[in-house]
Amino acid sequence: MAFDADEEILQDFLVEAGEILEKLSEQLVDLERHPDESDLLNAIFRGFHTVKGGAGFLQLDALVNCCHSAENVFDILRNHKRKVDAELMDVVLEALDHVNAMFEQVRNHEDPTPAPDELIAALDALARPDSGAGVASEPSPSTAPESSANADHGDITDDEFEQLLDALGDDQAGKQSQDDQASADQPRAGDSSGDDEISDDEFEALLDQLHGKGQFAGAPADEEAAGAEPASAAEGNDLISDDEFENLLDQLHGKGGSPTAEVNKPAEAAAQPKADAGKPAPAAEPAKAEVKAPAASGAAKDSAPAAETTVRVDTKRLDDIMNMVGELVLVRNRMQRLGAASEDEHMHKAVSNLDVVTTDLQAAVMKTRMQPIKKVFGRFPRVVRDLARNLKKEVNLVMHGEETDLDKNLVEALSDPLVHLVRNSVDHGIEAPDVREKAGKPRGGTVTLNAEQEGDHILLSIEDDGAGMDPEVLRRKAVEKGIYDQDAADRLTESECYNLIFAAGFSTKDQISDVSGRGVGMDVVKTKIGQLNGQLSVESELGKGSRIVIKVPLTLAIMPTLMIMLGDQSFALPLVNVVEIFHLDLSKTNIVDGRECIVVRDKVFPLFHIKRWLVKDAQSEAESENAHVVIVAMGTRQVGFVVDQLVGQEEVVIKPLGRALQGTPGMAGATITGDGRIALIIDVPSLLQHYG
Repeated sequence: MAFDADEEILQDFLVEAGEILEKLSEQLVDLERHPDESDLLNAIFRGFHTVKGGAGFLQLDALVNCCHSAENVFDILRNHKRKVDAELMDVVLEALDHVNAMFEQVRNHEDPTPAPDELIAALDALARPDSGAGVASEPSPSTAPESSANADHGDITDDEFEQLLDALGDDQAGKQSQDDQASADQPRAGDSSGDDEISDDEFEALLDQLHGKGQFAGAPADEEAAGAEPASAAEGNDLISDDEFENLLDQLHGKGGSPTAEVNKPAEAAAQPKADAGKPAPAAEPAKAEVKAPAASGAAKDSAPAAETTVRVDTKRLDDIMNMVGELVLVRNRMQRLGAASEDEHMHKAVSNLDVVTTDLQAAVMKTRMQPIKKVFGRFPRVVRDLARNLKKEVNLVMHGEETDLDKNLVEALSDPLVHLVRNSVDHGIEAPDVREKAGKPRGGTVTLNAEQEGDHILLSIEDDGAGMDPEVLRRKAVEKGIYDQDAADRLTESECYNLIFAAGFSTKDQISDVSGRGVGMDVVKTKIGQLNGQLSVESELGKGSRIVIKVPLTLAIMPTLMIMLGDQSFALPLVNVVEIFHLDLSKTNIVDGRECIVVRDKVFPLFHIKRWLVKDAQSEAESENAHVVIVAMGTRQVGFVVDQLVGQEEVVIKPLGRALQGTPGMAGATITGDGRIALIIDVPSLLQHYG
């Protein structure tokens, strides 16, 4: 591999090929549902072709070979010489897996491991026409290449180009005199492989055949005879530039096609002046004219600077900028406190301006880190397709809100939890086709993924129209697994029963398979969402289906919190957990099952004095009869925290705890408050799990 090539070229290849490979996974699954869609076939063909071209430039032979074999399959498919079926898609998807694996090796500056010979052989077998596909009789050589070129707006294939040359040779034989034919048949300079290069005359005739006589004619004979140009200028016009050749291909095949290496060779050969050539290559002048014409238009002028409106930035640099904005937010908070204590009007105005600028800067930097959740959703069509085929189920995946943006760190962190949930819907939710038919449902089930923004949070839902969950079965399983005793299980509400699926080691499957049954996965999902300061809730209806909703903040860098005081120490409660706040007379509490509770609007909330957990010597202090209560939520569970004082809402930057404090139960990190003090950020689920 040519890793000694320019690193910038390698990075360009990694970015472009990475985007193409992401799309290919979706396009291939889509193709299985719409096997006759020619635009899709052409897009997949061009995808493999483009990756092959870039890999060839970097001398990644293993990647080139696999892409070339896959490209040949789609060349046959788009020419309707074979039909798309599940077996063919299995082979092609396996090839894509190997291409992705090789791509990751290239990203890590390793030599790619070649795909297995059996896979390449299977692809090559699929690249041959299928005799049972009902292929129409082969078109004549003279018309086949032209019709193919017109039908497909992608690249002209090597075979089509060769057929075009053969047809051209036949026409030349009938039209030219014996002398012309003899001169055309003379060996060409540097022709070591026989058919690798074409002459200037052949290239001119090829253009005539594609576009008609006269469009690419050279300069008039009288001008040439008059010697209007110096010899050096005429010689310069004999060369066709790379840009002119690219524009020529765009005219032939439509924008976006890139020439194959094999097509480039004849073009370059045609562009070279021959030693015995007595006239300039006629294709050069019109190509220049065609290039200049659109350049004069306003659209082309507008598009010229567009190439420089984007720049690739290392994500670490964005993280550094975000950290600096976080520090600026802390300074802003401090200035606001100092400004509030001052009576200087100019100070108030300056602090107000600082607040506006900081807020705008924070929003702008946040946008640079935003990515569409489509980067996560894009992998699910393949996940659902493979799993449904493995389980012999028919499942249709529907996705909404793919363009919803959220922080890039969240996009990466949500990937694994969502895969678990989607696999769970296909495995546990959707029934087998026969079972669905007996229940009066369509044979194919539907899994729906939805993403939408709600304030400063993102709502993600995974819904299926499967069997739903039976609360009684969940209660029985909870008792069998030792999670609850029978009395406690009987008191569980339906909503609490549904949330049992997130308990460690809990599974409703009696048989362990390679897909599920061990009770790991869903507890990992709950833990991961908790780490993202998110919430999970489950809704289900027996026989109708289930719905899991995830609520996560837009960003992890800066968190809105409710600042509270316990004694003389500051703490921050993540605002995402806060439901409501009220003042309470502590003499009016109740005791239920040995636990202090309060009743608010006919709802019972367990009451926790977190000061006793978090503040040293708090037990010995005399507690007042009145206190503030903050109702916090974790999923469907809500409890009340008793606090001494409410300071107010404040945006904070989460700082990791030092080594000595890492792993402290109930603490998510620390921050600096507006009055310059250090406040610990409370991790509500961890706090209750450890103390409550």
